[in-house]
Amino acid sequence: MDWLKMKSGSDVRGRACGEGAVITPAVASALGMAFAQALAAQKGKDVSGITIALGRDSRITGRALLEATADGIVRAGANVMDFDMCTTPAMFMSIITPGFQPDGSIMMTASHHPWDRNGLKFFTEKGGIESRDVEALLQAAQSLKPDALPATGKIEKRDFLPVYMNQLADRIRHGMGTEDPRPLTGLHIAVDAGNGAGGFYAKLMENLGADIGGSQFLEPDGMFPNHIPNPENPDAIASIRDAVKRSGADLGVIFDTDCDRAAVVGEDGQEINRNRLIALISAILLEKEKGLTIVTDSVTSSGLKKFISSRGGEHYRYKRGYRNVIDEAIRLNGEGLNCPLAIETSGHAALKENHFLDDGMYLVTVLIVKAIQLKQQGKTLGSLIADLEEPVESTEIRLNITEEDFRKKGTEAIERVTSAARQNPEWHIAPDNREGIRIQFDLDGKEDSGWFLLRLSVHDPVLPLNCESDVPGGVQRMLRELYNSLADMSGIDLNPLKKAIED
Repeated sequence: MDWLKMKSGSDVRGRACGEGAVITPAVASALGMAFAQALAAQKGKDVSGITIALGRDSRITGRALLEATADGIVRAGANVMDFDMCTTPAMFMSIITPGFQPDGSIMMTASHHPWDRNGLKFFTEKGGIESRDVEALLQAAQSLKPDALPATGKIEKRDFLPVYMNQLADRIRHGMGTEDPRPLTGLHIAVDAGNGAGGFYAKLMENLGADIGGSQFLEPDGMFPNHIPNPENPDAIASIRDAVKRSGADLGVIFDTDCDRAAVVGEDGQEINRNRLIALISAILLEKEKGLTIVTDSVTSSGLKKFISSRGGEHYRYKRGYRNVIDEAIRLNGEGLNCPLAIETSGHAALKENHFLDDGMYLVTVLIVKAIQLKQQGKTLGSLIADLEEPVESTEIRLNITEEDFRKKGTEAIERVTSAARQNPEWHIAPDNREGIRIQFDLDGKEDSGWFLLRLSVHDPVLPLNCESDVPGGVQRMLRELYNSLADMSGIDLNPLKKAIED
């Protein structure tokens, strides 16, 4: 088995049960041992002085993988804090919380992926480890034999979620400027945990005084029987939308399985995710301070850029991938820019005030503070983004690359489109193009009223294509021009593009 194939960005991920399972207890044990040894080397400690916290989401393979990982760690000679059910952001917070402060932590999760998948996310005091570090761990683990060594480390069961809940409660009271034990009295919040790890958030809201009627799927169930726990999934959004309408809630919130992503639904049932979610948190931040730089991924809309600019901010598009967006925001802050937010359209959001931790639950907590403040003024969260211009049409297409050297072929395609743009006065290369090639169009004489972005997937032999138009029929017109520039190119399946033009 090629262990490097289990690498997914800065995580380890894959099928964890059934035929073809690759994330097995044996793999988890070896990775636990490798991480303990890497931490010891990094910190200049004997491995016996290393402690690693472990947590899991609700997946059916989670407990077995956690126990196997713990076994690998103690056979390395290091020690374990077993948190059992937890969230990915909480696993990092434990590292910097007095009374816990392990040297590192590992979360067993595959985020929003199906029930038969699982994986491991690794943290140090600097945050999630980088892609190259994951690769090094996999390479080291592949040659380890934990079963050949005695278990000399210790395993201690600890409960961190109540501490994390108190941290979120403190953020609400701080944001509202009160010591009131029930500051959310008068606010009605419906919580949908999708049977993942985040059901406790409803209890937190209730403890703080909120009405949680309409909350659903709070009990952990690793088979995800009700809907995919994914804030981008249409069925999941429809489910929380219906819950909000049925219960008359002021707000609905939905989390993915491990709670590092979230979305919101307003009292009218309007989903607040993707560009709307970015606009909402940007508006809240820019109310307090102008001149901020908001870092997002590359597929955000032209309307969002205008919205942020109208609030006195600067919209900075960067590469897709939540680690890319977070790392770029940190880099820009280091250069003197004030970047309080790094956020992807997928719902991954990291705030500077929260250690640039990718934490959907923290983001929702900030939004809830604003929601109750607005309700006291007779307003809603939706009122903050009422002037956000949204596209009339949008589409996303994936073009498979059929040649073996897919990176070379994908790069060739992007260069072909870039060359076409330079030769066509109606094509405008976006001034903030930082990934692939983003082309802007002035459709029907309306400036910057359409765009497409063609980029190369980080891991897969695919060219993802996003296209948006502010005028009817614009998407088809832009796609036709793109197709004409690539039509005679071999090694790329253009049929999905051709079909989109013909439909």
